[in-house]
Amino acid sequence: MDIENMKAFITVAELKSISAAAIELNHLQSNMTAKIKKIESHYNQELFIRNSKGVKLTRYGEKLYHQFKKILFLWEETENKMKKQEEKLRIGTMISVGGMQFSSALNKLFETYPDLSVTLKTGSTEYIEEQVLHGNIDIAYTIGSLNNKQINYKKAGLEEMVIIGNAIDPNTKFDEYVSGKNILVLSDRCLYLSILSNIFTDLDIKHGEIIEVGELETLVQFALMGMGISLVSKRIANRYKINNYLEVPSLYKYIDFYLITRLNHELTPLEKQFIELNNSLMNNI
Repeated sequence: MDIENMKAFITVAELKSISAAAIELNHLQSNMTAKIKKIESHYNQELFIRNSKGVKLTRYGEKLYHQFKKILFLWEETENKMKKQEEKLRIGTMISVGGMQFSSALNKLFETYPDLSVTLKTGSTEYIEEQVLHGNIDIAYTIGSLNNKQINYKKAGLEEMVIIGNAIDPNTKFDEYVSGKNILVLSDRCLYLSILSNIFTDLDIKHGEIIEVGELETLVQFALMGMGISLVSKRIANRYKINNYLEVPSLYKYIDFYLITRLNHELTPLEKQFIELNNSLMNNI
């Protein structure tokens, strides 16, 4: 048993696919399959159930996943301490997501590194990508991308989008409701604004004024008061206990969620620990 095999097992578990894990780790699929079989042979247990969609952890597989995550965390901690890396993180995320996305992972890291220095920047996708390129932060999570050739994009998941506003109920019709409504956005550089603009264009309907709010909580309050509509992730709607919202047309319903770094940035052991912790929390395994 070695660290690389553990990483292979964890990646397959989190992506729920051997082929996707092989691409992620730049391995041949046959090599990835061999690693999984070696681990199953070592423990004499079936760890994955194969199905048409990919793979799913068995009960024993779930136990091993959590044990391997602990071992990998300790390994990265050892690498960080032995290589005497600086105990600092410079991270960023969308203003619509904010620092809450990182709180659990950071709490865990602060337990291990009491002197940890954290720089956190939030903003639009464009702003966060600029901060990465200028070297002000090293890693970030963004919703959507600008396909900058100087940035490395690694897909980390999907965000489901919904429309929030006043007086939405199960009988509300999308086209009729959004027609003529003001659009509430955090900034005019917000990716969500371009998505909403495309939706209105595709449906051949007009919207009202574009109102920049600048703060997520205020944006939500204004939308629920009836000042306009806003496009947010379902995660945000759930955070603010918004039960009545409109489903977005299928073409725009999901947006890729990315982990981004500068093209030649080499992740430190501490950054790897942070990413592992954050990804496992996002995947809810």
